[in-house]
Amino acid sequence: MVEAALESPGRLNRAEESMSKRPARSMAIVSACALTVMWAACSKSAKNSDTLAAMDTTAKSAAATPIPDTTAAPVATLTDVNIVALLDEANAGDSAMGKLASTKGTSASVKEFGRDMARDHHKLREAGQAVAKKENLAPQAPSNDTLATASAKMQDNLTSMAKGKDWDKAYIDNEVAVHQSVLNLLQTASTAAQDTSLKALITKAQPTIQAHLTKAQSIQSKLAGMATTDSTAKKP
Repeated sequence: MVEAALESPGRLNRAEESMSKRPARSMAIVSACALTVMWAACSKSAKNSDTLAAMDTTAKSAAATPIPDTTAAPVATLTDVNIVALLDEANAGDSAMGKLASTKGTSASVKEFGRDMARDHHKLREAGQAVAKKENLAPQAPSNDTLATASAKMQDNLTSMAKGKDWDKAYIDNEVAVHQSVLNLLQTASTAAQDTSLKALITKAQPTIQAHLTKAQSIQSKLAGMATTDSTAKKP
């Protein structure tokens, strides 16, 4: 099934599109947590059950303060096919959420950022698929991977949440956490990767993800400043 997806990249792209149409659920910042817990579990050789328990604990704390784990997984724990799968999941998720933000965001900066994420992560995903096909790397997610599920859940939550300032803040806060986590993953993957084309892809992607993070942090600060101003203005 995975090999067929590689032969027909359109199937993977349709999965990206379908992710943007999932039904709504309650709000929680979990996509970054899933990626964070995934490497933490790798570095400790955790079993799936341990990963799920850790994810639940981390998600609760991250909902208040989403600070990704900076612990890099040992290079032996991620294979090339693992890396290809994780990058595809991350790009699919952020492309879909960017598309949502471009229409549901209220702030002009949030809407523009969403358009940029939809475009950039779609291009990054296509580049990853091309390398995977050329190098015959059939994507195989690590056994403890929860990234796709968590990203879909975040998508559902943002879909169900009402438009407005709180929505913009939730989206940008998650984008900051996710891009911090993806940067850590890329740093780990650049060491773990064996295929030279995959290594080159990772190296090329890092400045783009860093630029995304810097922009998201700038918007995050801007939104926080606006919230403070509004709060002060409402005081008698």
